[in-house]
Amino acid sequence: MTNDPLGTLAGLPEGRVLPVVTAPDPVLARAGSEVDPADPAIVQLAADLVATMRVSPGCVGLAAPQVGVSVKVFCVDVAQHPKTRTQHGTFVLCNAVVESATRNEKAREGCMSVPDFTGDVKRATRIVVRGQAPGTGAEVRIETDAFEARALQHEIDHCDGLLFLDRAAGAHAIHPRKTYL
Repeated sequence: MTNDPLGTLAGLPEGRVLPVVTAPDPVLARAGSEVDPADPAIVQLAADLVATMRVSPGCVGLAAPQVGVSVKVFCVDVAQHPKTRTQHGTFVLCNAVVESATRNEKAREGCMSVPDFTGDVKRATRIVVRGQAPGTGAEVRIETDAFEARALQHEIDHCDGLLFLDRAAGAHAIHPRKTYL
């Protein structure tokens, strides 16, 4: 696997593409469990998340609950997204938490697990996240902003049993997803 400046993909096996669950599947509303990042099943899950994200058009992140596994593991790669300013390539984090967050801003979000809607969600635009790399358990600290910060918060929410719909200001902030022909 390439584009791994944080070293979180080192040693991952080949990933399998997994089906993505959609709301109202109950796994999406359950807080995930913390994991042992060295557990071979978690290492395989990390690879599977990356493989699934890579074959999904427009996908910039995917969390374990979205493939039916209620644990705190997710991957992110915003490198190809037009709204990206800061980016750290493709990475996977286990047991991630937001250490600090500032400068809230509202923006539109979508999600593979909510395919028919987008929503206006207020999130911090500058964050520091701490987590662990799958396989080694090494601590990873990411300081980022803008779109990557939004993507990280979105995936951490999945690991905590929250969808972007739970963060929207109300029904007026939920919109039918536009389809382009």
